[in-house]
Amino acid sequence: MNTDRRLEQANDNAAAFWLAQARAHGWHSRVRPGLTAVRCARTPDDSQRFVVTRPYAEPAVLERQLAELQAEWGTIRFTLEDPYGGLDLTHLGAVLMPLMPVMAREPGPVDGVTAAGSVADGPAVDGAEVDGPDAGLPFVSTAHDGALLTVDEASDGDALALVERIVVDGFPLPARQPWTRGEALPGRLLAEPGCRAWLGRVDGVPAGACLTYDDGTATGVYWVATLPDQRGKGVARAVLEAALTHAHPDRPATLVATSVGEPLYRKLGFTGQGPTWWWTRTSPRG
Repeated sequence: MNTDRRLEQANDNAAAFWLAQARAHGWHSRVRPGLTAVRCARTPDDSQRFVVTRPYAEPAVLERQLAELQAEWGTIRFTLEDPYGGLDLTHLGAVLMPLMPVMAREPGPVDGVTAAGSVADGPAVDGAEVDGPDAGLPFVSTAHDGALLTVDEASDGDALALVERIVVDGFPLPARQPWTRGEALPGRLLAEPGCRAWLGRVDGVPAGACLTYDDGTATGVYWVATLPDQRGKGVARAVLEAALTHAHPDRPATLVATSVGEPLYRKLGFTGQGPTWWWTRTSPRG
């Protein structure tokens, strides 16, 4: 598959996921050719998100559009994702974050993994047999310390709240701390077509999570997180294996990797599609 095509699929998925969050939260959004903007109103950090989805011939034109949107929305803090690296937003008071790779994985099963779990599966658990596309949930494996590690889909508000707490405290999201239920991931998010959440437990204790968003073309992976006291047990890998196995394995998967997560993603078959430049402004322009 052409790298440019996978990169565009990753960009489109990220934009669609932010638009889904905007609908769930009741935020404003704007979609322009090559640019998606979400006004995260009423958030603790008053932050806004901009996703560049296509190459641009004239960076100055895009920078002018951003300045106009920020003036209209009264932007204080923002993050912009630019996978093409042609913008300079220092004049908007932004700083460039460390480069991260956009990664994609071709459709297909995860090596060594069945629908029921990994090759290191532990004992079966009651209720593991499910008919239909989610047969094999809960996903069962063995943690590095020998504990029972299970992953299931968070399909109701209470389970999503557990996922939310793990993301806020494990990713982490400092602006959302202390965690307040529904502030980062409102229950309405599960009603958005294509949005699914995955919850990992170690011996029944919530330990790790991630979200996936399927836009009909690709499945994006977001907010892979493990609680600090549960790290080093293989939780993130199990959560990802379950998500990749059950969330449209017939589609390519996309994500943006941190330096900590990249080695794991490569082991699971993700390859780099190019770096992305993230610009962020964390305080009002002075």
